[in-house]
Amino acid sequence: MGPTPLKILHVLRSPVGGLFRHVLDLSRAQAARGHQIGIVADASTGGERADAAFAALSPHLTLGLSRVPMSRHIGASDISAQRHVARRARETNADVLHGHGAKGGAYARLVSRRNTIRVYTPHGGSLHYRRSSPVGFLYLTLEQVLMARTELFLFESAYGRDAFTAKIGTPRALVRVVHNGVTQAEFADIAQQPDATDVVFIGELRHLKGVDVLLDALAILAREGRPASATIIGAGPDADQFRAQVEQLGLGSSTHFLGAMPARDGFARGRVMVAPSRAESLPYIVLEAAAAAVPLITTNVGGIPEVFGPQSARLIPPGDPTALASALGAALADPANLRNETLTLRARVQAEFSADVMSDAVLAAYAQARQFQTK
Repeated sequence: MGPTPLKILHVLRSPVGGLFRHVLDLSRAQAARGHQIGIVADASTGGERADAAFAALSPHLTLGLSRVPMSRHIGASDISAQRHVARRARETNADVLHGHGAKGGAYARLVSRRNTIRVYTPHGGSLHYRRSSPVGFLYLTLEQVLMARTELFLFESAYGRDAFTAKIGTPRALVRVVHNGVTQAEFADIAQQPDATDVVFIGELRHLKGVDVLLDALAILAREGRPASATIIGAGPDADQFRAQVEQLGLGSSTHFLGAMPARDGFARGRVMVAPSRAESLPYIVLEAAAAAVPLITTNVGGIPEVFGPQSARLIPPGDPTALASALGAALADPANLRNETLTLRARVQAEFSADVMSDAVLAAYAQARQFQTK
């Protein structure tokens, strides 16, 4: 007979991006292993894509899905949202309250229930702030207070664990690093579209993701007589700024923008994917590209070196358009060499960054935390 099934309630604020993807994959894998799963999420974000994802997951959510207003920053809605999480914990008799991100982690850890372990996966959040700013001081101080209400810390990367320790302190609870993982279906090859551009970017259109650096790199290549076409896929707060930059740099005829779409659809629209982020934890888009054997140029930030391992020398410094232009030029000039490096990276991801490995490691950490709780 296998281990006793757990009642697991996942709590997150915004059902978008890598955090949401992580919760979906984890919930589906845990349900497949016989556990009862529920989710609490924000009601005001995510749009149609989140609605569709939740609808597809709903057959696996035996503890149900509930959505309530959750503000991005501290606000009045936090009181009602936290009460809702506490009520759902009572109604489901949850064994595990797993909070994802700063808000989800706070709501889950403010619940007090005997025989329930409170688990926190930061996903960046508060770690993006500096203690020297008023907002950063508030958020990082609250993180310190909440450490005492946490039975298990699960970090997506060793980088995330070390950043948390440096900014907030060393947790006294159980700490485990469990890398994100991709599903077996994501290792299928991508059929490139006939009109694919030289370069594709897929992600949120904001300064942190380095889209401006990519555009500057494309301008450098154009000035050097090595123009490259590009497709920018996504949406975000800095989209208008990037469109204006394209026009200012004279890239309007070779660079075009498309709205957000599934990553695999986006991969087919470019010969080389660029992820020029200034900061990351362990981005799913890098794992997804590696799994699909999409040629990839990305930066030496966050947990990305943990994905590349022995190939980390390929990573470029963030915020450096000259280095990015050089890497792009070399990749487009020698696609065969880049293809070989891509296949090597895919094999590493398949061995060490699968969704099954992630799920089993998370469940093992839950079990350890529950054992410590009963001692």
